[in-house]
Amino acid sequence: MFLWSKNEDRVAIVQMNAELRHAQLEMLSAECATNRLRLRFSVEDMASFGQRDLLRKAMASATALHEYYGSITRHVSNLNSTAAPRTSSMPEEKVVAAIDHVRQYLQDQRRTYRPLGLPLGTDQHIAMKPFFPLGLLSGIRVVELRNQRVPNPPFYEEAKALGLTNLPELAHMTTLTFEDVVVFHEEGNQGENKRGENNRGQINDRRLFHALVHAVQFKALGLERYTELFVRGFFRTGAYVNVPLEMHAFSLEAKFAEEPDEPFSVEEKVRLWSNQGRY
Repeated sequence: MFLWSKNEDRVAIVQMNAELRHAQLEMLSAECATNRLRLRFSVEDMASFGQRDLLRKAMASATALHEYYGSITRHVSNLNSTAAPRTSSMPEEKVVAAIDHVRQYLQDQRRTYRPLGLPLGTDQHIAMKPFFPLGLLSGIRVVELRNQRVPNPPFYEEAKALGLTNLPELAHMTTLTFEDVVVFHEEGNQGENKRGENNRGQINDRRLFHALVHAVQFKALGLERYTELFVRGFFRTGAYVNVPLEMHAFSLEAKFAEEPDEPFSVEEKVRLWSNQGRY
């Protein structure tokens, strides 16, 4: 079973939802094609004159899908009872207040940690250069926390009183990005180096890449817009993992981890999602 506190699981969860979205679109297409058949031909005609091999394959696919999604249905009711309120059930003034709280928190954390940060190391700069603008990389400051964690924001208690019980625990997150400041939590022994995961202290390339994607999002969208999209995305989806800003960061991180020697522009992909309204 996946755990949101594990970085590898968070990436897998985002990939799972991306594949689920693709499957849902494919099934919608199949449903439309089936409806066209239903409108034109009776069940008796299909049974009598339909090509047997095609009918057998279509029925086998439909049965398999019914069994799989039916088994998921039995678990969904329990999950729904713990889901966070959606924007539609949250008064707009509360949403606006939440946006303001988060924006102020991000600004405060940047002011707190930036004086403690260091520029990217030479190896880190070289590893990230094929994916990120040089201007952004030169402005990034990195803070490595040891034997301490970033605490949850003070407004969490008020949020929990509103029924938001699945807020992300900041202490469990491996990285936190406050505009152009990246804070890394100590994660213990990271084991052997893996492709795309070159260890440098408590920072590896994969964790750094994810954090820098958020830095690009901050730069491209601006603090105000980023905060609004994040908060409204959380209310809309009911889960931090499903906020489009976070989903995009994890999907790009996964792409980097799979092909770390294949350069691409993170800034272009972020601006594309922004222009298409996908955030």
